[in-house]
Amino acid sequence: MSLKTFTVFVLEDDEWYNKLLAHTISLNPDYLVKSFFSAKDLFKSIHEKPEVITLDYRLPDTTGEEVLEKIKQLSPESEVIVISEQDNIATALNLLKSGAYDYLVKEKNIKDRLLAIINNVQKNIKLQSRISVLEKELQKKHDFSQSLIGSSEAMENVSRLIVKALGINLTVTITGETGTGKEVVAKIIHYNSHRKNKPFVAVNVAAIPTELIESELFGHEKGAFTGATARRIGKFEEANGGTLFLDEIGEMDLNLQAKLLRVLQEKEITRIGNNAPIKIDCRIIVATHRNLKEEVKNGRFREDLYFRLYGLMIALPPLRERGKDIIILAKYFMNAFCKENQIPNKTLSEEAQQKLMSYQFPGNVRELKSLIELAVVMSNSNEISAENLNLSPSDEVSETLTTEMTMKEYELKIIKNYLLKYDGNMKLVAQKLDIGLSTLYRILKEDADNS
Repeated sequence: MSLKTFTVFVLEDDEWYNKLLAHTISLNPDYLVKSFFSAKDLFKSIHEKPEVITLDYRLPDTTGEEVLEKIKQLSPESEVIVISEQDNIATALNLLKSGAYDYLVKEKNIKDRLLAIINNVQKNIKLQSRISVLEKELQKKHDFSQSLIGSSEAMENVSRLIVKALGINLTVTITGETGTGKEVVAKIIHYNSHRKNKPFVAVNVAAIPTELIESELFGHEKGAFTGATARRIGKFEEANGGTLFLDEIGEMDLNLQAKLLRVLQEKEITRIGNNAPIKIDCRIIVATHRNLKEEVKNGRFREDLYFRLYGLMIALPPLRERGKDIIILAKYFMNAFCKENQIPNKTLSEEAQQKLMSYQFPGNVRELKSLIELAVVMSNSNEISAENLNLSPSDEVSETLTTEMTMKEYELKIIKNYLLKYDGNMKLVAQKLDIGLSTLYRILKEDADNS
């Protein structure tokens, strides 16, 4: 009996009817049933927080309304099913308004109806429990420690800016190359803010045809244009109360930029085919791989919209500038992929790590994840070797060698790359480059003096 976790209290002063109800409910082996013949006895055990209480409406020592009110005070999560001899609609409505889950009349089919109602309560509790678990998993997924992986100074700076973004309702603009994790940062901000229980709606502006983007964002009424066979709720309305993430904002058409500016200023949208404004309350986070300042200068982005979006700026560094974060991320993706696919854990060989550290990663974190997952599949042992990393020779050529520079500039570029690779360890860099430590200091000092 102690293994049963779904508890039902039966409060009924009539001994025969109490046994009938208790026996009926006990037909389901998942339920633990406890009988009570007075409200006083029931409240002595209310600390057990039963999932369901069946309540006899007419008790000798009190009224059904009083018992219901006290149950809701002491055990608000318990669902109360009121059972009465009278089929009184007004009484039933009052009890339902006061928090009763259902109202049953003592009649022939009460046993079937009672079991059905309790089964529904159990299903609802399981559903709510599942939702709660999923919400916790979702919040954990977007927790800093789970999402912002790495210890480089650049990512620590990103973390500090995200913390600042959580407590304010300022527009956030996230910049960075493709694959650096702009949407990940947007989700971290949303799921760690006071809006976390409201929708997070992401729109990739570049992926939607120009003629459809306005309808996508603002919605439309039935018959607003050819093909509008029903009303459509736009992304702004979907995100109401939550966060709207506009990815690749730099690709937005100039005409639509003007309409977006008005929405941001007035905090209201108008569906296509309707003149009635609809108030909206959603946080705006935008992202782009472009330099919006340059886009404004070149006439491709509205200056007034640029300044309207100019809130908190978070610049995500490319992976090639994150030093040892490359290895930290590689191991994280490797372990996660192995766990997800029930593959024995693997390790990264020293040669594989060196190969990753010398690669430029044009696709950034997204590319690294794909490379590592493929390497896990290709490896036939418990170690990922350099040969398992499928980098094409053309990809491995450093951009340094394809750019025209003076010998001194090449020299400085190589030194800076090594300093980044070895976390600023001057002595180790001098050893790797086979030059004197004093020579290394001199080159860096000359560069500092000339800059």
